[in-house]
Amino acid sequence: MSIRFGSCTFDIAARRLVRGGREVHLSPKAVEFLIALIERRGAALAKADLLERVWPGVFVSDASLARAVSELREAVGDDARHPRIVRTVHGYGYAFDAEIVEVNATSAAPRIAASIQCALVSAERTFLLSDGEHIAGRDRNATVWLDSPKVSRHHARLVVGSGGATIEDLVSKNGTFVRGIKISVVTRLEQGDKIVIGPFHLTFRSTRPQASTETETLSV
Repeated sequence: MSIRFGSCTFDIAARRLVRGGREVHLSPKAVEFLIALIERRGAALAKADLLERVWPGVFVSDASLARAVSELREAVGDDARHPRIVRTVHGYGYAFDAEIVEVNATSAAPRIAASIQCALVSAERTFLLSDGEHIAGRDRNATVWLDSPKVSRHHARLVVGSGGATIEDLVSKNGTFVRGIKISVVTRLEQGDKIVIGPFHLTFRSTRPQASTETETLSV
């Protein structure tokens, strides 16, 4: 998925930032920082959460985070004194404030990212799900990145479309549970469904009207 904000276009899957028509280099840590902010746009992200996300399992000081912030602001053309994109939440962390437009890769026609109407919500994070296929797992490139040795690299597949959303376990070692049941086939998700993947407890949220309030399991 590619998004546009300010004078920048960011391809999340390719981890590629373009500003004013020219590609801008970002270090891997700055990319992770940007993705984390985008996933939680509209809400502040605590420094502790950012440090764990960008430097998992490694002790680093706030100075490392400050350097990543400076690099990102320079790359996207933001001003620390009058930020329009990356806002400092003093004593807490940072927030992404720019309006985002999602870019359709096939037609290059933009549509407002508010059309993203599905999400997986945990106690710490919210994973926004646009129309299409999403992988949940330990792979750092997964849309739903769940960093735990109890989660397979490609643990489950979610598909979002006009007809709703489904989830499928990808023969993971520890299984995927929906509504307390270990699933073995493609399963339709309903508003408020509880999903357990390894140690992670997620809740499915959707603002789309549901065709039925009944639980439905799809065969493959």
